[in-house]
Amino acid sequence: MRTTVPDDNARVPRFQWVIAEPVIAAVVARAAVGVAGVVRLEPGVTGLASQVARAARQKINGLTPAPTEGVRVTVDRSAVPSTLRVSIDLVTSGQDQAAVVAQAVQRRVTRALTDATGLTPQAVVVSIMDIDTYGAGAW
Repeated sequence: MRTTVPDDNARVPRFQWVIAEPVIAAVVARAAVGVAGVVRLEPGVTGLASQVARAARQKINGLTPAPTEGVRVTVDRSAVPSTLRVSIDLVTSGQDQAAVVAQAVQRRVTRALTDATGLTPQAVVVSIMDIDTYGAGAW
């Protein structure tokens, strides 16, 4: 995601901030797991493949990858300004209402992204992959 600072003075060079998708995904993941009722993030097959590739690249470069499983970030740089969409796959507790948890995740993720990066996502899509009923008296 790129942000250009306006040039108020013609002699001052313009510059851009570049926030990479893995950084955005890490902010999203941290915010989502902090919501009451979220048991864990749940990566799908596509998420697992991209997570393995990213982790391998970062380990080769000597970096410790931030957890981002279950999070997908899409940045459309062809639009001006760029647009940001986030998708989160997660598992909720059987003791909480899934819709309430999903809405809380959307609010927390939007707030965390805006606070950490200055970016506001156009969409935060939450998919509940499973409901963890263990300990909720269901079985």
